[in-house]
Amino acid sequence: MANTYTQIHIQCVIAVKFRQSLIQKEWKERLHKYITGIVQNNGHKMLAINSMPDHLHLFFGFRPNQSLSDLMRIIKGESSEWVNVQQFNPVVFRWQEVYGAFSYSRSQVQVVADYIMNQEEHHKKRTFMEEYEGFLKQFEIEYDDKYIFKEPE
Repeated sequence: MANTYTQIHIQCVIAVKFRQSLIQKEWKERLHKYITGIVQNNGHKMLAINSMPDHLHLFFGFRPNQSLSDLMRIIKGESSEWVNVQQFNPVVFRWQEVYGAFSYSRSQVQVVADYIMNQEEHHKKRTFMEEYEGFLKQFEIEYDDKYIFKEPE
């Protein structure tokens, strides 16, 4: 797309299927690097990525050369397959089908990146569901409880 200029910053939040705590400290940095590679190979720019045992935040500069839903399908599919091939867990690793996506202005980039990189501190005070519902309310997104992330089983 010659002569197309954009500045789109997206934070996506994805959760492990059934919100199982499967992302382990021992390999989460490798997962982050793998997902960063997927984002970059699709023409986007990773700004920040971090995870907790049951969910992951990624923040990237988004290029309009593909749809967000296609990118998320690729990220979730390829990264879950990679985790399973690496045999990091004794159970099959999958992401939940749903995800949250939130857009930010250029002036908010550093604040959002810092927030993502400090996930451990935030989750000492707020649960994942409190955090996620906070995003939905902040962005004035109407939602139905039965369609947001599943609680752990």
